[in-house]
Amino acid sequence: MRPFTTETAAMLKLPVANVDTDQLIPARFMKEPRKPEGYGRFLLHDLIAEADMPKPEAGQTILVARRNFGCGSSREAAVYALADFGFRAVIAPGFGDIFASNCVKNGVVPATVSEADAEALLAAGNLPVTIDLEAQRIACGNIVVDFTIDPVWRTQLLKGWDDIDLTLAEADGIAAFLAQDAAGRPWAAPRR
Repeated sequence: MRPFTTETAAMLKLPVANVDTDQLIPARFMKEPRKPEGYGRFLLHDLIAEADMPKPEAGQTILVARRNFGCGSSREAAVYALADFGFRAVIAPGFGDIFASNCVKNGVVPATVSEADAEALLAAGNLPVTIDLEAQRIACGNIVVDFTIDPVWRTQLLKGWDDIDLTLAEADGIAAFLAQDAAGRPWAAPRR
């Protein structure tokens, strides 16, 4: 996974609450059983058609929405579509739990802001927005807001780590524990 430190880009404004994973990518477009390329072309397909929403454009890598973004089913394809299109961060007052976890596993920052801060960003002009993961800060023109993210997820995104990399970072501590445990409880080790 590509590490994330800062990103400055145009933002896609999606002034909608409760955008569920089926609105991010309708199930009828999910034909590949593994992480496919090409899902980005189906991103927000029905929502754009039904609600007259603007289509995502090339260069928009940050999405701003209202509360409860990514609710609904646990379909990871919703994040595949975002990442395949090129989105690196989603800013909202809240996320579906599984959706947020899937974001991190696919290199997309789920930045949680207050409802007032989300509204300020949604009302901002078409200025570029900068998201700084190290400082946990978002800037758009004269609007500067802080965001929250789980500290473990922040580390994973900053370093470009998946869950295995996170575990391997503790390899020395794990080896020390195993050695201490083997010395203190030799009877507990499996026979070889």
